[in-house]
Amino acid sequence: MGHAAAAAAYVIFGINVVVCRDIATDGGIEPIVLFAMRALVAGGLFWLVSFFMPKERVPWKDLLKLAGAGFLGLFMPQLTFLHAIAHTTPVDLSVMSTTTPIFTMFVAAIFLREPITWKKALGVALSFGGILWLILQSTFGGNGASETEPIGIMFCFANYTVFALYLGTCRNLIARYSVVTSMKWMFLFSFILAIPFALPHLSATNFTAVPDYVWWEIGFMIFFSTFIAYYLIPVGQQRIRPTLVSMYGYLQPIIAIAVAIWTGMDRLTFTKILAALLVFTGVWVVNQSRAAAQTKKTT
Repeated sequence: MGHAAAAAAYVIFGINVVVCRDIATDGGIEPIVLFAMRALVAGGLFWLVSFFMPKERVPWKDLLKLAGAGFLGLFMPQLTFLHAIAHTTPVDLSVMSTTTPIFTMFVAAIFLREPITWKKALGVALSFGGILWLILQSTFGGNGASETEPIGIMFCFANYTVFALYLGTCRNLIARYSVVTSMKWMFLFSFILAIPFALPHLSATNFTAVPDYVWWEIGFMIFFSTFIAYYLIPVGQQRIRPTLVSMYGYLQPIIAIAVAIWTGMDRLTFTKILAALLVFTGVWVVNQSRAAAQTKKTT
């Protein structure tokens, strides 16, 4: 269940990379306004679902922690992503997403005392090498030049660093409550935090000028990439280790490139197939490391 949830979430995130590029270039909506829209609608959906589920009491101490989790897991990652995609190509953004497992592995080692075994390090290296090769071939193997700007790279690394901190430090907190309970509070706090930053941009936003197809893409971003995917991530957090959750992030660039192939922006080559095999081999090696550690504990 945990593996399926993490994999599905990052498949959605992969599609979202291409979708958000369109929104960023053609939508004319500031990233902070887009985030406020995401937090309002997705948070409202989580609160709506919570009315049909058993009630969970959250003490004030944990509410403060959930506010911090909302900042690390929602506000900062989503905002930096929306800024990053406006200044990078989807392919370049995807390659930088491969740093998330590396950051998560070290964060988990510091805060959760999760050991960095040689198998885990090998798995990360295999996946990172495969996806790096894939992106370098896609970006520089053709005739076009990269459109990525230095500020986009800065936002990308800020995004993945903060999300790695979230995966590595908030696992125990998220595990105490149902996904709906934790997400409804995290989105509420994130929306409250976004209000003072978003309000000045609302009056300058011409919503009537937004193309119809962009509204459909915004709908996908809010419902699937926010509500559904952010429901699935805590499900994965509760059942598998933080490093392994982030390893499924390697699906994101694979899916992003697959969408580009489907839309005629790229083509399938032997290099891409081999790189994908390296990625999934890396995930398997990390999973084997975890399984071996669990077997050792029970013997």
